[in-house]
Amino acid sequence: MVLVSSLSTLSDIELSVTWFALRHHCFGNQPLQCHNGVNIQFLIADTFTDSLSRLTGEEQKSVKTAAFDLQLNPAHPSLQFHRLDRAKDPRFWSIRVTADLRLIAHRSDSSLLLCYVAHHDAAYHWAERRKLETHPKTGAAQLVEVRETVVEIQIPRYVDAPAPAKAFPLAALSDEELLAYGVPAEWLLDVRAATEDAILTLADHLPKEAAEAVLELATGGKPALPQQTPPTNPFEHPDALRRFRVMDNIDDLAAALDAPWEKWTIFLHPAQRQIVERNFSGPARVSGSAGTGKTIVALHRAVHLAKANPTARVLLTTFSGTLAGSLRAKLRRLIANQPSLGERIEVHSMDGIGKQLYLAKFGRLEIAAPTVIQTLLRSAAKPLSNQRFNLRFLKAEWDQIVDAWNLDSWPAYRDQPRLGRKTRLPESQRQLLWSIFEIVRAGLHKSAQITYSAMFHQLAAHLRASAGKPFDFVIVDESQDIRVSQLEFLAALAANLPNGLFFAGDLGQRIFQQPFSWKALGVDIRGRASTLRTNYRTSHQIRRQADLLLAKELADLDGNAERRAGTVSLFNGPEPTVRIEKTKAAEIEAVAAWLIARIADGYMPQEIGIFVRDSSQLDQARDAASLADLPFKLLDEDSDSTVGRLSIGTMDKAKGLEFRAVAVIGCDDGIIPSQLRIESIGDEADLEETYDTERQLLYVACTRARDNLLITATSPGSEFLDDLR
Repeated sequence: MVLVSSLSTLSDIELSVTWFALRHHCFGNQPLQCHNGVNIQFLIADTFTDSLSRLTGEEQKSVKTAAFDLQLNPAHPSLQFHRLDRAKDPRFWSIRVTADLRLIAHRSDSSLLLCYVAHHDAAYHWAERRKLETHPKTGAAQLVEVRETVVEIQIPRYVDAPAPAKAFPLAALSDEELLAYGVPAEWLLDVRAATEDAILTLADHLPKEAAEAVLELATGGKPALPQQTPPTNPFEHPDALRRFRVMDNIDDLAAALDAPWEKWTIFLHPAQRQIVERNFSGPARVSGSAGTGKTIVALHRAVHLAKANPTARVLLTTFSGTLAGSLRAKLRRLIANQPSLGERIEVHSMDGIGKQLYLAKFGRLEIAAPTVIQTLLRSAAKPLSNQRFNLRFLKAEWDQIVDAWNLDSWPAYRDQPRLGRKTRLPESQRQLLWSIFEIVRAGLHKSAQITYSAMFHQLAAHLRASAGKPFDFVIVDESQDIRVSQLEFLAALAANLPNGLFFAGDLGQRIFQQPFSWKALGVDIRGRASTLRTNYRTSHQIRRQADLLLAKELADLDGNAERRAGTVSLFNGPEPTVRIEKTKAAEIEAVAAWLIARIADGYMPQEIGIFVRDSSQLDQARDAASLADLPFKLLDEDSDSTVGRLSIGTMDKAKGLEFRAVAVIGCDDGIIPSQLRIESIGDEADLEETYDTERQLLYVACTRARDNLLITATSPGSEFLDDLR
């Protein structure tokens, strides 16, 4: 009676939300039952989560309530099923959600699949152009777009006249070859008849495994074949698992619907799943260009290891606190219906976990600030009139050689290979330099301060001497920016354990650290390195343009190469725009006009990001946002909320983020590559390294965009823009 009384005061919307929560609470682990008591499969498709995310918040609540009703009892009389007579697949049904919202479901004797949701006409139109099939060759369940729409989507029709291989890149492939890659039978003629220009348009209308294969074949690649042994259940094929998810109970459904835009928490590509679940005898690494899902793999890998090893402790780490916070939030979504896993998976930045373990073992920690190091270097060098090295060189030599490798004696410094430092130093000069560094070390010892590198070296020594380890498995995201001392620490922590170390990273996104040999520190990934080649985040046009900034192949100092060729994006978008204006005021006006146009296109402010090279340019971004009358948030602000506000930040803060639209502004001559960095170079080898990392910094910023990218400068503009054009 109390419950009825309190509910009577709520609005219709509040009642809907309350009932949704009550159902979840009361029936959390209840399986689906059909009306006669026979268990059937209840599934959702990625097309459903996509369409759900495009609805308003209140509409989503209504759809979620209907989805819960369907799972609890699909035969309930309140559910109004209507067969779609015009649909090519007679098993498609419409379910009334509200006066205008319709949920499209595929119903058979053994399964109920939620396929799509939209307003009445749009939902019906979608269903009339789709059918659910089991592929005749692979045995995977596929939602296939009906081929009769070929004229409507303007894909060139098959012609009898022979066509040159260059114009029709897939013309020579047989039916058997195309079927083996998952191409639906009714699309075989169109695939072979597609010109180079039409391949991308065609791929938009094929199942994902077929689209990936077609794009790679068209660019001269040889994609791996999908599983060719048809499973008993077509929804259990690896390619089907990337688009359909079985909902075993209410908890599973709630987790899937709570954050539908985070599709990676539900659907994994077969290549990703294989890496996530593989057993490695030693350290392993997954690489791939921006947007290929390396972080997704890292997160799922952490959860997989925790599930497979019920008493194990797992560390998920990355180089910055901001990215660690992002990983923590994504992990919470991923294990929402298994929160106990979170007790055994810890997420920290590298420096954060280092501090935590150091304090637990040694009890006191005071990290020396960079200004303290500079003061000590300046003071130690001043009395030595016979030394010719400026402070910039001394600082780089300290950071990259002495401190990085924990060199504590003259013989150690004398014999240390100076990788990446091309300025040749005779022994007499190195001896003089060591006399300076020795004073710096003594100064730090006297003040009871240490550097982060020294902290990790001490931890590594302790771990090597200890039988017990605080973690059984370690997963490192953004591993391309890991430091020498951090890798030594990780090697001591887990390098000798099966599945102990797993790295996810991209050499093309290295923006903070100089390259060094992992193998020299006991981390050898040869034979255990994988590359992801399917881009989910970035349109073909943006990926293709951004890739012009990087070499076609990048390699680490151990000879492990990452080839960027063969990566395919699964969707199209407008070509990126590069604008060079005569004045800064004109550039700001152009950016503001672009922002206004994106809002007019239906973009929300929180779906837009603006990036600049350094903090001195943030005012330009603020001015553009203000001119467009849009609220904004700086990425380094404490508040995590971005709702209703676009994001503004420096390029180095862009790591791990993504937006529907991105403006990279202020790409001026002298700004990128940074003239300040170039002038501060203390070693000739650093010049090439600086140019590489500046290119990679711009690459990172550009690849945060999913659909729309604007790059601007004031004349004459950065030399890098010539490559982009």
